[in-house]
Amino acid sequence: MVDGKESPHRGRWEHFPHAADVGVRGYGPTEAEAFEQAALAMMAVITDLDTVEPRESVRIHCEAPNDELLFADWLNALVYEMAAGRMLFRRFRVRIDGTRLDAQAWGEPVDISRHRPAVEVKGATYTALRVARDGSGEWLAQTVVDV
Repeated sequence: MVDGKESPHRGRWEHFPHAADVGVRGYGPTEAEAFEQAALAMMAVITDLDTVEPRESVRIHCEAPNDELLFADWLNALVYEMAAGRMLFRRFRVRIDGTRLDAQAWGEPVDISRHRPAVEVKGATYTALRVARDGSGEWLAQTVVDV
């Protein structure tokens, strides 16, 4: 695992190398958990996850014609919520029903002195975009985020 961490769930996340930006990858026994883990990977690009408290929540809804576009929309909705609410997130609950995603994200307002954000994620790209099951049945959700 590259820069990855195990989560309290069965999934995990990691970063992967990319020339100019940062790749984020989530794994899980379900597609929804892979999306959650990839969101954690994206947050870990910005700050140390251990500094973020899950004090407030926001609801997020997305709809897209396929899994890959739904995943990109999910991450971009989080980027929007971070910018609009000046927040960082630490915990996620995702539900996927076909082409619809309903989620809740928990976090807190950014505190520069405590969170020490390293970069600003501008959005999820379609570079290396992939959502699929591997041979063992585990789900993978990955893309490159623009920083």
